Amino acid sequence: MTKKLIVGNWKMNGSLAVNAGLLQTLLAGLNDDGVAADVALCASAPYLAQLQALLQGTALGWGAQDCSAHESGAYTGEVAAAMLRDFGCRYVILGHSERRQYHGENDDLVAQKAQRALAAGITPIVCVGETLADREAGRTEFVVKRQLSAVIHAVGHCASEIVVAYEPVWAIGTGRTATPEQAQTVHAVLRSQLKAASAHSSRNRILYGGSMNAGNAAELLSQPDIDGGLIGGASLKADEFLSIIASCPPAAAVI
Repeated sequence: MTKKLIVGNWKMNGSLAVNAGLLQTLLAGLNDDGVAADVALCASAPYLAQLQALLQGTALGWGAQDCSAHESGAYTGEVAAAMLRDFGCRYVILGHSERRQYHGENDDLVAQKAQRALAAGITPIVCVGETLADREAGRTEFVVKRQLSAVIHAVGHCASEIVVAYEPVWAIGTGRTATPEQAQTVHAVLRSQLKAASAHSSRNRILYGGSMNAGNAAELLSQPDIDGGLIGGASLKADEFLSIIASCPPAAAVI
């Protein structure tokens, strides 16, 4: 593995005008400073055409925030993975805690979506993470391993092709962040699980997704099993997102 991976999750934010300004600033910043990481932005489906038009041939990749578990058919409002591929998406975020909480998505559904994404040639960013109640009950390892196990079982020999994002639910949008030591502990558990599942697990990248920002990024990204970040609110602020990218160690230093 040569570079960290920094992915911006815009969530349900943006407009054509706001997006254009943000992308222009990001591209200018990356051109000035060089790219210390692989970088992508995941937007709401209506804006994927804009990202494709503005980012094709640049240092920024792009992706979606969800896809259907179905290939096609009478599923009004759903977006198939193959449709995302038409818009050049390289990544799709799956199983985000907000999807699990607000839309009732369970482990099996997330696993089915991961299968669809891989079949369409898109890298799934599979989110796992525990609630505060889980952590306080000492169930963190059990929960994240259960969530990841469903995906590994579903995708089989393609397990090495997924990205995993550890997002402690209690640290998303709350301003609270797992300490680097807490995050590293869980990342090491997930790394071990991926190694047991595939002889090619060195391809897997495990991102931290719990309120990473310009102030804590360097310390989090210095942990041996943290391969990057899934960035929420900070990805909507060009200066802060660029600071996070700049916090990534040089590629030669990544183990």
